[in-house]
Amino acid sequence: MPGTIGADLTAAAEPLRRELVVHCYRMLGSVPEAEDAVQETMLRAWRAWDRYDESRASVRTWLYKIATNVCLTALEGRARRPLPAGLGARSTDPDAPLHPDFEVPWLQPLPDAYLHRDRRDPADRVTERHSVRLALVAALQLLPPRQRAVLVLRDVLAFSAAEVAAQLETSTASVNSALQRARATLADAAPSEEELTDPDDVSVRATVERYVRAFEAADVAALVRLLTADVVLEMPPVPLWYRGPEDYGRFIARVFAMRGSGWRMLPLGANGQPALAAYAPETDGSLRLHTLQVLTVSRQGIEHNVVFQDPGVFSAFGLSPLLDTAS
Repeated sequence: MPGTIGADLTAAAEPLRRELVVHCYRMLGSVPEAEDAVQETMLRAWRAWDRYDESRASVRTWLYKIATNVCLTALEGRARRPLPAGLGARSTDPDAPLHPDFEVPWLQPLPDAYLHRDRRDPADRVTERHSVRLALVAALQLLPPRQRAVLVLRDVLAFSAAEVAAQLETSTASVNSALQRARATLADAAPSEEELTDPDDVSVRATVERYVRAFEAADVAALVRLLTADVVLEMPPVPLWYRGPEDYGRFIARVFAMRGSGWRMLPLGANGQPALAAYAPETDGSLRLHTLQVLTVSRQGIEHNVVFQDPGVFSAFGLSPLLDTAS
């Protein structure tokens, strides 16, 4: 009966929808594309639900097989999603023209709303946050799609080699070989465990709070004091990036010279990291959404800031174009 099939599938699949979106995001690097992939996954599952055999795989394993293959189809013949630092040399000119390049399929951030904040085990929450770090997702985009799928399914989701082989319709030996190659590629590209800091760490929260105060006051000197020696600033869809406190500070000084002081910064979470929605002052006294900034913060300071200025990213985070100044 169609009604019974739909009800049974909904009861089994809906609790998994959010984690499936996160899985597809790791594969695709885009929240809207991940949402579309999960919609396609649910459609395919509905069509095949009457043939599902629980003795062969759990519903979760079965849905991950469908979702992974939806993503692999979507990735066929498509360029990877980079960040600016992955495309060319850094800039040392703080006055370089800010020409966005919308032809590049830029990597996008993931709202923390997709993560399971209700996980009881703190270790599980930390593991989930680390698995969606922006630097890690950027590194995953360097892998061929099937290697990417194998690494995510094995190392992030902890499926067995046999389960992954069944999901990808290949051999266990092929899975193990692909995993070895993927790990070798990520060895230099992905952040190490020692570099990862919990955003709820007291020192991290204090650094972010000081950053907010400095930015809202357009205080470049105070901002620079919060940066590490190798800090990186990226600004997709503008294909420019800067390294080091001096160039970071010179560029931010240019921004404040153009837009003035009186900014407002709203705290958010993205990719398991601290994030801020920056609202810039307008001549009429209003505050208009300017950027979404995703910070990588260690106990030494701010190590990386990826500044997004893409309407699609703003929409994914549900950000209002104008900020109520009474809030």
